[in-house]
Amino acid sequence: MGRLHLFEFEDQKWFPSFLRDYGTDFLQFLSNKVKLYKPVVSVLERGLRASGTNTIVDLGSGGGGGLLWLNSELIRTNPNLKIVLTDFYPNLRAFEYTQKQADNFEFIATSIDARNVPESLKGFRTQFLSLHHFKPKDARQILQNALNSNSVIGIFEGQERSIPSILAMLFSPISVLLTTPFIRPFKIGRLIFTYLIPVVPLFVLWDGVVSSLRTYSVKEMNALVDQLKDKESFEWEIKRVKSGPGVILYLLGIPKS
Repeated sequence: MGRLHLFEFEDQKWFPSFLRDYGTDFLQFLSNKVKLYKPVVSVLERGLRASGTNTIVDLGSGGGGGLLWLNSELIRTNPNLKIVLTDFYPNLRAFEYTQKQADNFEFIATSIDARNVPESLKGFRTQFLSLHHFKPKDARQILQNALNSNSVIGIFEGQERSIPSILAMLFSPISVLLTTPFIRPFKIGRLIFTYLIPVVPLFVLWDGVVSSLRTYSVKEMNALVDQLKDKESFEWEIKRVKSGPGVILYLLGIPKS
């Protein structure tokens, strides 16, 4: 099946920001609870070492992804670790909540475009569950910008374009209904738009299925890299690894010495 860049509600400028935040809050909660990124902890550690810094600059952070759990793992070998959360549509309440859970988190309150990261943001660039939001031209821009800045970049997707992944997304409304009372920070609106007016389960379902259809395969990520200018100045690692019943697709780009 070829990649289909259908629309996601989360990407639309007209989509209410509070509903977008409810969706990213759900993804953050679930990613942490299931330890989604456990299979790639060593990949992240290599990226940090290669960056020569103690800082992760997370792009497209949404509600914080699975970074709270990852932080607890990474800080064991990187006691001075700092994680900076950024997004084109910053979920500020989620960022503030994450910062309260671990004081080595920081966040940028203004919009940050992953295609053109400010030079002032130095560190290991990461993206979790977000590359699929970008069309090929924009995805290449993200990689080219990291390459031009000589910045290590790691991209991680927790779904793929496959029947099992799509089927798993079909059960996402049940997950939303079961987990919503436990998601923090608590918001009465989250309960209203989950149980009384079930907008959140429905848009999470749609966006989840579309995310799978949009996800770049290993072959397609390799094709993105092949079109970069001076791609030979980086070492590229692009793989698919198992994560419990699911998979993680990842790309790690490291400047050559």
